[in-house]
Parts: sequence; structure tokens; C-alpha cells
Amino acid sequence: MFTYILFGLIAVGIGGMVFAASMLFQNDQQDHIEDRLANLTQNKGRGSNTKAATPASLLNSPLDDAPDKIEEYLNKLLNLRKFLSQTGTELSIGNFIGLTVGATLGTAVLTAIFLPIGFVPVTSLIAAVLPFWTLSLLRKRRLNKFGEQLPAALDLMSQALRAGQSLPSGIQLVGAQVDQPLGPEFHLAFEQQNLGMTLNDSLRAMSERVPNLDLRFFVTAVVLQRQTGGDLAEVLDKISSLTRERFKIRGQIQALTGEGRISGVVLLAMPPVLFVVMMKLNYDYVMMLFEEPLGQKMLLGGLILQFIGAYSIKKIIDIKV
Repeated sequence: MFTYILFGLIAVGIGGMVFAASMLFQNDQQDHIEDRLANLTQNKGRGSNTKAATPASLLNSPLDDAPDKIEEYLNKLLNLRKFLSQTGTELSIGNFIGLTVGATLGTAVLTAIFLPIGFVPVTSLIAAVLPFWTLSLLRKRRLNKFGEQLPAALDLMSQALRAGQSLPSGIQLVGAQVDQPLGPEFHLAFEQQNLGMTLNDSLRAMSERVPNLDLRFFVTAVVLQRQTGGDLAEVLDKISSLTRERFKIRGQIQALTGEGRISGVVLLAMPPVLFVVMMKLNYDYVMMLFEEPLGQKMLLGGLILQFIGAYSIKKIIDIKV
């Protein structure tokens, strides 16, 4: 009993240290506001300067111009700041790292207490991947919702243009009328051009913040129309119609690949389910995978083949439209 209490105290201590370390990475909210205003007002002119979208602008650094060493290293593998902003959460980079490390260490300690020591690497790996996987699902859901809202937003802008309003007024109308996540993005683009950034640059920045192909079509159409002229309302109607057709085709593909997705889920879930069943029926037999060198190699090979199979199935059923 004393051993369990000791391990529990150790886990709490590690969690506290990780939380304290994550708070060190978190900047003060006032500094964030000042940095945002500085970035918004960096382009004082109204001309179409192509150099306005520099790496120090909101294009790549929406809140902070000076990333720390850990962030610089992580950005070589993944732009973690942009990734977190696309999830729609208020989670900072430091808190995300602290959450990942804390979940990994806490899971390792709990596994060592309640399960055989051989389970520690497996459960720790799952705990380390789980926060990133969860945020990836949130990001995908947010981007999908953005794409679903875009046709209606383009129709609203087209109607505003036909009513005699200007394009910035149409963008402001979309920002005020449309819910999350599309509305705030358009509202931010309107604020940027109000504070000095050109309209073209603010739209380009939005297309960089939100990696949506239809949004890039819209931004390209607006930039070309402002340079060459033409009926922008008609162009927006065509982009909206194209986007709806893409959603229709994507729905048909989802229906046709449903059997493949279900087969993938069953095939990927079968090995861990059978492992749990065999562990319940014959515990000593299963533990040979962790105690014997050959069993450890077989377990590692099985995990690698699981990842290869999941990737292969995903590539088969993931058809780009």
C-alpha cells in the first residue's frame, strides 16, 4: 500500500513540474495583444506590395515574432503554432508540450504500478501520440466545417456586391453573419485591411491560415479581378457552384468507399482485441511476448505491420477531389 502511495505522489510531483515548465513557455496575454497589433499595422501603405507578407507578419506568425528555441526546433518538423491555431483551441505551444510530456510520464508511472513493466513502452507511446491525434481530429473537423460554410459565405458576398456594396463591406458582412470558424477568419481579414494591410495581402494571409483549396480559388479570383477587372459577383457564384459540386462528388466517394473503411477498422481493431482476449484466457502465454527476446521482436514487428497496414488502407480509400 505504501508503494502505491509513493508512486502516486511521484506522479503528482512530475505532473506539477511539467505544468510549471509549460507555464514558463506561455507568454503574457498583454504581450500577445501588443504583438498582434504590431503585426497588423506593419504595412502602412495601401499599395499592392508583394513583400508585405513577410515571415514576420500574421502570414506565418499570428501572435509572436520571436519563437523560442524549442519552437524553432519543432518548426523544422512541423509548424506547430499554425497547427494549433487551425484546431480552434487556445492551447499554446508550451502547454501542448507540457500536456504531452505529462501524459506520457503519468501513463508510464500508472502502468508500472498496475500492469507488468513490459506494457510501459506501449502505453507511454500511445499516451504521447494521443494529444496530437486528438488535436488533429479537431483541426480536421474545423477545416471541414470551414469548407461547408464557404459556399454560403460566397453567395452572401455575391449578393452584397450586387446590392452595390464594396468587397470589404461584403467581407465584413460575412464576418458578422457567419458563425465559427469561417466568420472570425473573414472578420480578422477585414480588421487587417482596416489597420493598414492591403486587401490582397489580408486575403492571402487568410488563405495561409486556413489551408482550404476553395478558399485559395476565392483569393486568386479576387486578386485577379482587382488587377484586370470583371464581374466579381458572377465569379463568386461560379466558385460557390464549383464548391458545392465538389462536396457532392466527395459524398459519392464516401459512399463508395464505405465498405473499405469498415474493413480497415475491423482489420486494425482485430489484433489488439484478440490480444486482450488471449491475455484474459491465458495470461502466462501472452506474457511470453514481453519476456522472451523472440516474443519482443514479434511484438515490435506486429506493431510496425499494423502502422503499415493502416497507412496502406488510408491511401486506398482517401481519394482527393
